[in-house]
Amino acid sequence: MKFLVSVPASTANLGSGFDALGMALGLYDDVEVASAEAGVLSIAVEGAGSADVPLDETHLVVRAVRATGYTGGLVLKCRNAIPHARGLGSSAAAIVAGVVAGFTLSGRELDTDALQIAAEFEGHADNAAASLYGGVVVAWSEGERYRAVRADADARVRPFVLIPSQESSTKTTRGLLPAEVPHADAAHAAGRAALAVHALTRDPSVLLAATEDRLHQNYREPAWPDTVRVINDLRKLGVPACVSGAGPTVIAFGDLPAEVDTHGFDVRRLDVDAAGVRVRPLD
Repeated sequence: MKFLVSVPASTANLGSGFDALGMALGLYDDVEVASAEAGVLSIAVEGAGSADVPLDETHLVVRAVRATGYTGGLVLKCRNAIPHARGLGSSAAAIVAGVVAGFTLSGRELDTDALQIAAEFEGHADNAAASLYGGVVVAWSEGERYRAVRADADARVRPFVLIPSQESSTKTTRGLLPAEVPHADAAHAAGRAALAVHALTRDPSVLLAATEDRLHQNYREPAWPDTVRVINDLRKLGVPACVSGAGPTVIAFGDLPAEVDTHGFDVRRLDVDAAGVRVRPLD
């Protein structure tokens, strides 16, 4: 059996929707998967992270394959376009690729267990759900069970990202968050997160208000001050902007004003991916 798994990047939080909102982006990691004899494991990686990722059973794609229960031999060829440790869901994409590969190798249809297995790796489902389903997702948990619903992004939603060379660790940036926040900030987040769903799916004209955050970005500023500077500069000019996931990438919507200093950032226009993960048989 041989097939190609193509997984979109994702942005999470979207300002106000911390650990709850996600959106799939048109930037893809491709994993060529082939079954092999028991005991065989071959991994080749090119592109983002190729010099750093392990080439054994600890490789994240392999770990995700094994989490589905598939124990057979594997031959993987990974072509990574999603930058690592930048807040664009590279880990979630690798996990989703492995979960989908494991299901396909086992002859299983994708179901809610695919999201559950993928989300368990990271402890939240926003990035994984976006890569699995595409579009805009709202994720939550019920006890130990992860859930998500999907919606189409409004056609007028036009994201672009500003990717710095600096990397960021989710574990490190989560460590900067306080154990408690003021009640007023929590209420603010609830209202803006609800507005963000409406803005992304029905009315992008209110994205500036919808992406305003009080729960995480300011607390994490010491980890990426240039990211916060660019976000503030964009927002002062009326451009909806926020940190993408754990950062340090900026996600923004509309057009980039010429007066914003983007030195040190790679600016890319990315479509919203509507389809999510794709599997294509190979000869």
